[in-house]
Amino acid sequence: MGGAALAVELEGLESRLAALPDRVNGDAVLLRRGRYLNTTAQLDFGEASVLLRIGDGRIAELQRNPSVMPSADFAIIGEPAIWRRFLAADPPPGDHDLFAFLKRRELRVVGDLHPLMSHLLYWKGVLAHLRDAPR
Repeated sequence: MGGAALAVELEGLESRLAALPDRVNGDAVLLRRGRYLNTTAQLDFGEASVLLRIGDGRIAELQRNPSVMPSADFAIIGEPAIWRRFLAADPPPGDHDLFAFLKRRELRVVGDLHPLMSHLLYWKGVLAHLRDAPR
């Protein structure tokens, strides 16, 4: 699935993804929370995916639809409709938290959970930057 299809599928997520490195790297609170985090994470939106390379809490690289066999420490996987609900500007109760979706088995996390769980507030902040419209 190409970038244009991802934009249609997730209603404006392309612009949010494009702004994500600047927003995260400019957030002093997130940089402090993630200062010891060095990992690669993959977000799967149905057929589309994004690879985030994190170095000392900064997004060093954001790669859309990575090549044949991307390597990531962990992946968060969900269908576009689920991500759309999670990333809504004002989600209803139960759709506001990653773990609510995991509990209902609407999103899955696979791989090494340590980089996610040991820096949970960091990841919640990163995902919150995806939820907010770019300023």
